[in-house]
Amino acid sequence: MVEQRIGFLGAGKMGEALARGILGASLAHPSSILMSDCDEDRLAEVANSLKVRATGDNLEVVRESDVLVVALKPAVVRQVLPGLASAITAEKLVVSIAAGITLAELERMLSPGARVVRVMPNTPCLVGRGASGYALGSAATEADGELVHAILSSIGIAFLLPDPLLDAVTGLSGSGPAFVALVIEALADGGVLCGLPRDTALKLAAQTALGAARLLLETGEHPAQLKDMVASPGGTTIEGVKVLEEKGLRAALIQAVEAAAKRSKELGRG
Repeated sequence: MVEQRIGFLGAGKMGEALARGILGASLAHPSSILMSDCDEDRLAEVANSLKVRATGDNLEVVRESDVLVVALKPAVVRQVLPGLASAITAEKLVVSIAAGITLAELERMLSPGARVVRVMPNTPCLVGRGASGYALGSAATEADGELVHAILSSIGIAFLLPDPLLDAVTGLSGSGPAFVALVIEALADGGVLCGLPRDTALKLAAQTALGAARLLLETGEHPAQLKDMVASPGGTTIEGVKVLEEKGLRAALIQAVEAAAKRSKELGRG
């Protein structure tokens, strides 16, 4: 369990996911977490479901936190953070999960010497299966990196990367759960088309995606090798693979990641 008090500027879905993951991993007690938001309904929701403290006062969160998680939309970060800069001393660690906003811009919003870490987590951290990238600001210490890595590793996997690559992380693992959800939904629809009950088809599709991912991670095999394990000569799987290739599934997914990463860069430019 970390000793630091953790404050969240923003109680939206991503902030909630990260807070829930931290609590689920027993890294912090609910009394050590304080969240702010302009939406009173969201504050009431997270206070009730997470048992954390909630407030509508951003400055209160800053003053009471050792680690400040900036979980706001990029445009809101640019409105809110400069006004809090004088209260964010070098003793506080700022962890931003705002898509697209670079370390350089974050540091320009804050006082000189501010310790900043930029993080791109994803929603599966809710269930301890997150996939995150993070980058250290110019004043961030090795201990800061270790703390952020410990938090992210407790709810999944995390990689220290150069700041410019976090847009690619946003496109891949940040947006990726939505792309995978679409694939799972489509597989389930195929099962329904072939006669399976909807609930059965959806559970089979989700478990198939989960099992395939776990098999890949645990064996270390290349995805093509795992595909070849199932694709017998003249069999059912290779027939399906032929259709997917004809319809451009791989190209579509590659382009989706590229488009999401590009949008992340655009958000960073304001």
